[in-house]
Amino acid sequence: MKTPYKNIYDVLKLNRFIVLATIIGAVLTCIVSVLMVIKLHRESMDNAFVVNGDGSVIPLQMVSQLENLEVEAKAHLELFHGYFYGIDASNYESNLEKALWLGNSSVDALYRQKKADGFYNRLLQYSLIQQVERIESRIDMDQEPYAFQTRTVIRINRGAVIDTYELITTGKLIQVARNFPHNPHGLLITDFFENSLRKIEDYETTAE
Repeated sequence: MKTPYKNIYDVLKLNRFIVLATIIGAVLTCIVSVLMVIKLHRESMDNAFVVNGDGSVIPLQMVSQLENLEVEAKAHLELFHGYFYGIDASNYESNLEKALWLGNSSVDALYRQKKADGFYNRLLQYSLIQQVERIESRIDMDQEPYAFQTRTVIRINRGAVIDTYELITTGKLIQVARNFPHNPHGLLITDFFENSLRKIEDYETTAE
């Protein structure tokens, strides 16, 4: 003969089994989670840093940001030199206005000096065409402001005569707020200076 007490004991045993199984499952889950976190931490410690050329350790994220910044810096310099030196009688005003957004007072001072020397008047008078053929920049990304040196190859068309020149410019770059469309890279040229200008002979052009 079955009694209700026996049924109660069976129910209690079943409940205890369920509780124990739940506790064991939770403990196992916690252990697996802790092991996964430790594994991920070790992998991140192994992969999240790189060694710089001087032996210092740099976070990988920072390296990626510096690489992106260097790409933008070169694009900024190419944009500026293209506007500032790639001019003719039809576009020099608009190009120079765009170029002045990319540099500080040192760029403006050079522009005013060229204007006072009659450079732009000669551009109009003789219908000169300055074409930028090549822009190559080297930038020191170790610390801000970022020093740069740019080699710009310029071809000047005087009608029957075409001459090619190599211009070396230097300066520094600082980060500023992006200003679309005037300054899309968020960089500003400072301490800008024209170091040298020399004529490239025909045989040098052929060699390049």
